[in-house]
Amino acid sequence: MENVYCYELKMKVRDYECDLQGIVNNANYQHYMEHTRHEFLLHAGISFAEMHQQGIDAVVARLNIAFKTPLKSGDEFVCKLKVKKDGIKYVFYQDIFRIPDLKCAIKSQVDTVCLVNGRLSECPELDQLLTPWLTT
Repeated sequence: MENVYCYELKMKVRDYECDLQGIVNNANYQHYMEHTRHEFLLHAGISFAEMHQQGIDAVVARLNIAFKTPLKSGDEFVCKLKVKKDGIKYVFYQDIFRIPDLKCAIKSQVDTVCLVNGRLSECPELDQLLTPWLTT
């Protein structure tokens, strides 16, 4: 899949996100990616709170992260994403690049699924809202 991203979000590493080695603790990359996905969904007109009130919950089913270059306190970075539909899953490809040199910090794949009223299910409402951003 070529690297045509449909959304990006710039952020900055905060001191408390780093470990004793002075680099971002691995768990914080998941926070960056989740925040980016949520901001993307808001950009797409999708509210997690409203979906939940309708009995629709999108949840992470699988996560794969390849760590390339560590980020350090004060580093600015951009988290980019693209999304495709694969059967019942929404697959988010999320990559983080350090600014200004755009060196890749992580490459990831986040598989999400929908629970509708507590049951694994297709979600036509989400399909319709995400259609303009889905890649093939």
